[in-house]
Amino acid sequence: MSTSVNTIENSLSKLGLEQPESLPESHPTYNVVDVLRNYISSELSRISGVEKKIIFEALDTPAVLEKGDLIIPIPRLRLKGVNPKEKAEEWAKEFQAGKYLSEVKAEGPFMQFFFAKDLLFNLVIKDTLTRKTEYGCLPLGQGKKVIIEFSSPNIAKPFHAGHLRSTIIGGFLANLYEKAGWEVVRMNYLGDWGKQFGLLAVGFSKYGSKELLETDPINHLFEVYVKVNKDITEEGEDSPTNEAAKQYFRRMEDGDEEALKLWKKFRELSIEKYIDTYARLNIHYDRYSGESQVSKEKMKSATDLFEERGLIHIDRGAKLIDLTKFNKKLGKCLVAKSDGTSLYLTRDVGEAIQRYETYKFDKMIYVIAAQQDLHCQQFFEIVKQMGFEWAKTLEHINFGMVQGMSTRKGTVVFLDNILEETKDKMHEVMKKNEAKYAQIEDPEKIADLVGISAVMIQDMQSKRINNYEFKWERMLSFEGDTGPYLQYAHSRLRSVERNSSIPESKYIEADLSLLTEPCAANLARILAQYPDVIQRALKTREPSTIVTYLFSLTHVVSQCYDILWVAGQEEDLATARLALYASARQVLYNGMTLLGLTPVDRM
Repeated sequence: MSTSVNTIENSLSKLGLEQPESLPESHPTYNVVDVLRNYISSELSRISGVEKKIIFEALDTPAVLEKGDLIIPIPRLRLKGVNPKEKAEEWAKEFQAGKYLSEVKAEGPFMQFFFAKDLLFNLVIKDTLTRKTEYGCLPLGQGKKVIIEFSSPNIAKPFHAGHLRSTIIGGFLANLYEKAGWEVVRMNYLGDWGKQFGLLAVGFSKYGSKELLETDPINHLFEVYVKVNKDITEEGEDSPTNEAAKQYFRRMEDGDEEALKLWKKFRELSIEKYIDTYARLNIHYDRYSGESQVSKEKMKSATDLFEERGLIHIDRGAKLIDLTKFNKKLGKCLVAKSDGTSLYLTRDVGEAIQRYETYKFDKMIYVIAAQQDLHCQQFFEIVKQMGFEWAKTLEHINFGMVQGMSTRKGTVVFLDNILEETKDKMHEVMKKNEAKYAQIEDPEKIADLVGISAVMIQDMQSKRINNYEFKWERMLSFEGDTGPYLQYAHSRLRSVERNSSIPESKYIEADLSLLTEPCAANLARILAQYPDVIQRALKTREPSTIVTYLFSLTHVVSQCYDILWVAGQEEDLATARLALYASARQVLYNGMTLLGLTPVDRM
């Protein structure tokens, strides 16, 4: 992340400027907007006598460009007995804009600051073209480590819509923390232990096929699971199949080699299949953990600690922890059944302790559906009451449900089916334009990437906590704000570069003073916001923060096409415009890959 350090400094000195005095919260070597924040904070502090830090924190980005690049509500400066409207006017008149700002305006109790165009073009375009995929990166978490646990499907059950949400939100958060300088450990905590494996083993001896297990493990194990459950329902109360499953799982618990051999095979083949599905979504894991990986010793030491801390009370042989003493809403929770078998909660606590000992993390994030809110609160409270200092670094990122997610042919909710179907649909759309289709090297692959964008953007468009309706028609559209539209915007910017005879190496030396049109300035203003958008996303933990920004960016780009022509222009002007378009494409690329998409160059 070092390249940025020189880019902004060099561009400033070429304009005869230097970095304004830097406030501790700012990163002006990585973020152009922080250069301006520092300048405004110093100058406004000189005029008003208000501390720089207070001014810096009060500066905000307006929702629309017409209101400026930064805005300050005077009431936020904590001044007593002043008229905010009068002060805004007085200070706007006195403000020395220098070469940093083009205009300072008073608007009611607000001051609006507009960045100097010349400064913006030189700083932003050069910074994006130099840093490329690093543009937007910030050194906020250097030296810190975060574990992000996400996806976590149950082996032998379909990888469905709920897992999709956890997977893509978790993948996004992992990318986001990396962009902010953290060391990220991506972890998948599989549902790979429990009585259902006894059921699977019994079912497999009746209905299993070794061949199908090798070729299509997840679907085959699911079919077996459905059949064996049907047997239990038909057999009634004292089902012999159910009894056999319990016995089998008990053998697994006791470490019986033969019983564990089959379980290991189920687990390994399922993970292999998951790795393929994840790769399609640009997701990889550093560690496949799982319920089976939490040792009996760890669970026993967790239960012993509950006892030591006086957290346990026994009710009819079962062990409970009453959390109402610490928080009325948390109720009582069961940590061991009367037969001594431990529960999820104990296992989660044991696993968390194990992870802290292994990784010494600074933060651990669990990406789990909102239905598990209470479970997570109970779990975090128990860790806190056990006296672990790191309990306060645990965080639950929750999300709502996907409704109506079925394939168009029926109601199967396997993720692979959904992705296949989206790919086929995209392929049909692409074939309609024969000339363009002929130029695409691998249409199947492009159809898949565009289809995946459709699924992911529909999911990431609104707030995480909202439930949303899975809509095929909306998702697959190239009109309006959809995944295919973002892909189209990226490929169109690529074609602008392809269709020009000017080599990319010339962009960095372009004469940017030739960019005189207001739409060019607006595009540069939007590009300047990207590092701030990353910081905002770190606060909101919302993919929608990035998605909304990318759509704003693509809308401004499409307004430019009618005005900023490249074809048929003199070389100097064409090069300046290409440099601007190339910057826009780079930022769009960075934002799309941050979300986990693969931008396409032709479609």
